[in-house]
Amino acid sequence: MKNITIYTQPDCPPCEFAKLFLQDKGFPYELKDIQKDANAKKELINKYQSYTTPTFVIEGKVITGFDLEQLQQALGFTN
Repeated sequence: MKNITIYTQPDCPPCEFAKLFLQDKGFPYELKDIQKDANAKKELINKYQSYTTPTFVIEGKVITGFDLEQLQQALGFTN
């Protein structure tokens, strides 16, 4: 199983879509809420140069925003 982390925050509709998508496909993930966890916010900005939620880190690959095509590619979906 792939190592998946999602940086999210409350009241973020794309974040909710992302979580539902991963749950529906059976992918476990680690959730980091940048409003509740200051270290997660610093990590998102400093390590991944992202100011967007959701931001995914999948096996070291960073995807900013809910980009379904990039997400499916990173998870190994084939067309």
